[in-house]
Amino acid sequence: MPSLPLPGGTWTLGDLTVTRFGYGAMQLAGPWVMGPPADRDGALAVLREAVALGITHLDTSGAYGPRVTNRLVREALHPYPDALHVVTKVGSTRDEQGGWPPARRPDDLRRAVHQNLEDLGLDVLDLVNLRLGNAQGPQPGSLAEPFGTLVDLQKEGLIRHLGVSTVTAEQVAEAQAIAPIVCVQNLYNVAHRADDGLIDSLAEQGIAYVPYFPLGGFSPLQSVALSAVAARSGASPLSVALAWLLQRSPNILLIPGTSSVAHLRENVAGAALVLCDDDLAELDTIGR
Repeated sequence: MPSLPLPGGTWTLGDLTVTRFGYGAMQLAGPWVMGPPADRDGALAVLREAVALGITHLDTSGAYGPRVTNRLVREALHPYPDALHVVTKVGSTRDEQGGWPPARRPDDLRRAVHQNLEDLGLDVLDLVNLRLGNAQGPQPGSLAEPFGTLVDLQKEGLIRHLGVSTVTAEQVAEAQAIAPIVCVQNLYNVAHRADDGLIDSLAEQGIAYVPYFPLGGFSPLQSVALSAVAARSGASPLSVALAWLLQRSPNILLIPGTSSVAHLRENVAGAALVLCDDDLAELDTIGR
């Protein structure tokens, strides 16, 4: 039983029921998401604590490390509880300079899926997101070939459900014309709301939206406004940002990351903050 109530309830990804408050494992690798963690035992403890708290949505990628985080997930949690669902991403890799070059050719994607299966100790992946775009965000262009490769792997029984990441609304529609998707994972927070329309459209279709970087890219003035609401609420800015996302739309799923058990518990508790109408109105001015 979780020792803290998980905020937000649950959402269904296809036939997978997950907690809306999930955990993103990106920060478990070493500096710049490269190499092993400085505190291996601490990394394993965070993963185990996430499950102990009742979190059933764990987000990872073979690119983290690379392959480091997935192996930590397996070491900490395998054999996995029936309720836990591991979500992974393919479409980028790592270079020696710590960059994230694309890896979207059919052979790249097949290799990535098989490496995820091997490193996670699974026969089938619950959900695979195709990552497009780059560090600057979504980029225009067709996703038909790489997404089609994942559809083929799904037909082969290696993937249950598909999603897309760092994409435009047009690319989401293109993917849906090829095969069903159960989630979209993009940059979105109270200061960066370009996907407002997309979120509402996906909610009407019963499709999840998974924002990353809940505090990413705030200007100084935006940070001041967020901090003002946080101070009035007796909470941290991150708590306010997470709570705002949960209240923004029922199809938003959170995957905040941390390498600290204490910080993980603080994130869970903080996201349970209920923002009043005045706070929501003030926050609404940040991203407008």
